[in-house]
Amino acid sequence: MMEQKNKETRRSFIKKSAAATALLSVPSIIPAHAFGANDRINAAVLGVNGRGKSHIEGLMAQKNVQITTLVDPDLNVAGERAKDFEKKYGQKVNILQDMRKVFDNKDIHVVTVATPNHWHTLATIWACQAGKDVYVEKPGSHNIWEGRKMVEAVHKYDRIVQHGVQLRSSVAIREAIQLLRDGYLGKVYMARGLVFRKRGDIGNKPFEPVPDGLDYNLWTGPAPKRPFTKNLVHYNWKTNWHWHWDYGNGDVGNQGIHETDLCMWGLNVGLPSKITAMGGKFLWDDCKETPEVLSSVYHYPEEKKIIQFEVRPWYTNAEDGSSVGNIFYGDKGYMVIKGYDTYETYLGDDKTPGKKGKEGGDHFKNFIEAVRAHDSTMLHGPVESAHLSSSLAHLGNIAYRTGRVLTFNPKSESFVNDPEADRMLTRNYRPPFIVPEIV
Repeated sequence: MMEQKNKETRRSFIKKSAAATALLSVPSIIPAHAFGANDRINAAVLGVNGRGKSHIEGLMAQKNVQITTLVDPDLNVAGERAKDFEKKYGQKVNILQDMRKVFDNKDIHVVTVATPNHWHTLATIWACQAGKDVYVEKPGSHNIWEGRKMVEAVHKYDRIVQHGVQLRSSVAIREAIQLLRDGYLGKVYMARGLVFRKRGDIGNKPFEPVPDGLDYNLWTGPAPKRPFTKNLVHYNWKTNWHWHWDYGNGDVGNQGIHETDLCMWGLNVGLPSKITAMGGKFLWDDCKETPEVLSSVYHYPEEKKIIQFEVRPWYTNAEDGSSVGNIFYGDKGYMVIKGYDTYETYLGDDKTPGKKGKEGGDHFKNFIEAVRAHDSTMLHGPVESAHLSSSLAHLGNIAYRTGRVLTFNPKSESFVNDPEADRMLTRNYRPPFIVPEIV
């Protein structure tokens, strides 16, 4: 009965929640606080097996920023990373197994979240409640409901939260977006997101005892507790949690978040009102739950705009040289985004090459500068963009799983007369790792 009541409460809240389509930017009214000796910012990295390695490098490259703590539920991983840290930087670093101890430590000012997807929102909310600023990996959320909770927490506690889509800080990509705004391609009506990555057979590994050093309860966190298998832990390109619904969101919710974010940013839209998707598993009989191939369409009838998104898993052609990126279409030409820092334009009937650019940026630098100023308007990847770009991927997955065209209300962030789809807006959380109704 309590579980059903919680579901109804969440569903009721979703229908009353504020509009999500505007990319908000709320100026801070709180001055920068003292970070410690000589204004040094002390940081902790949560999850250090995969993207966490890049977080370590990104933070340690910033002026007067010091990583003091590495956190991972697997002490074997944390220990190895601590050895690497000492070898590279000549400094020792603390290691912890439980992120909650970081939130209790007032000497830590910022945290970066590089855990599996199912932990991203809860870790961010806990950090905000503890008065810490956050850099959270993509996707910002594992489902749409909890993404809205993350936004609420950021504003309630007035924290600086950056979403880890580094192309937002690319000099070239920011220039490309300005060209779209300035009408360089004319009326831009369509964006196409591309994720053509080689994702192979991951097999179906057996259940086995939890390895020494791994706190599997902490790793599982908000998700249902499954028997341990190496198909879930740890992340690598052949075997990982990304392809299981309880922990990941498939490749549209993995690499794809960079591209869903850019599609929405370039078209200057929020969430769509019509969504459809089709795909499946065609190559391997392995334990993946998410589709290998996925084609999704997101329609904005009122704006007369549309997003097409495609995930391909294996050998394939590129599209105008782009395998992971975006294409924008206007009535004067089109633009190809390649990776994180390159764009090209082609104009008119003969596809005359137009403006182009290739220059990256430093997303961690942008984050730290915003933290020092305590000014969320400085962020290139604010929390609202995290929620919306993640939600677009979630909508595509829900359309795939229901197998039909869905009608969505962006203002209430709920589906229209579709209880089955509404149930997929959230999940049942495993105590005590519960995303709260009231943050």
